[in-house]
Amino acid sequence: MSRVRVGVNGYGTIGKRVAWAVMKQPDMELVGVVKTKPSWEALSAIARGIRLYVPEGKEELFESTGIKIAGTLQDLIQSVDVIVDATPAGIGAMYAGRYKEVGVKAVFQGGEKESVADVSFNALYTYETALGKASVRVVSCNTTGMLRVLYAFRKAGDIRSVRVTIVRRGADLKEVKKGPIEGLLLKPAKPPSHHADDVRSVAGHDLDIITYSIVAPTTLAHMHVMFVRFNGSVNREDVIRALEETPRVTLLRASLAYSTAEVRELARDFGRCGDIYEVVVWPESLWVRGDEAGIAYMVHQEAIVVPENIDAIRAVTGVVEDGTLSIRLTDESLGIGRWLP
Repeated sequence: MSRVRVGVNGYGTIGKRVAWAVMKQPDMELVGVVKTKPSWEALSAIARGIRLYVPEGKEELFESTGIKIAGTLQDLIQSVDVIVDATPAGIGAMYAGRYKEVGVKAVFQGGEKESVADVSFNALYTYETALGKASVRVVSCNTTGMLRVLYAFRKAGDIRSVRVTIVRRGADLKEVKKGPIEGLLLKPAKPPSHHADDVRSVAGHDLDIITYSIVAPTTLAHMHVMFVRFNGSVNREDVIRALEETPRVTLLRASLAYSTAEVRELARDFGRCGDIYEVVVWPESLWVRGDEAGIAYMVHQEAIVVPENIDAIRAVTGVVEDGTLSIRLTDESLGIGRWLP
């Protein structure tokens, strides 16, 4: 069977990681990526042997800097089965009509509104719903992290309500013009943050969830503290077992690493280049009493949605109809769950 032809519109923090992941899939072919400026990231794409495409009207700009391009965005759209839109928040919605007009499947990111796509996507929840759809939206990094932990909690008991405090990184490593320099920023001041609606768009609109979001001056990762109330008592052993059995959730002993800085360093030491696709849960943080449980975990904002994008590509094209199988294929190709001591 022929491989799925994939293009990535946007070769930034998320786009480049999705492109690299596509190149590791046995059932996918990366046709090319789109950059709007002749930056160092454009050069890095070429250095990896990735074909570079540009928006119409930008051809001369790139060629004048000596960067060879393979064609325009329109050329790429017409050459692929799926386009992964990894453009900045709000830009994907501007391109949605263009993708639809050509008839190419589209995978959007969490920075876009729910209405941009047919389905809000998380592989554990909505893979089968997304099968064959024209477009899906992979929900944000924080939402992805919450959904995976909630998936485990749902296996441990019937959830009544969820309360989450999110401590967000202020900016990614390269985003020197973003984020607070000093202090913590409650954003928005009035709860819930948008993450609650995002979780409901995947896990069910009847879910009782409230989220607070605090922006912190760090680039390394997000940290969440989640409290769940169940309809009935739960025990610690059932929760731990459910977390251990949930794909893309990794339990890490606090004695090995209990800060986001240490976990990122640990990932580099074990060959991950600092990218952590899993939710990293500290089992020592699990608190259980009667019908309540609380836990703390880490979300690496630059990498956690990458495997979800790969599964979304399979879902919209229908090349793999079983979500469990797609998750396994993706995880094996990216070494997910096999990097900690």
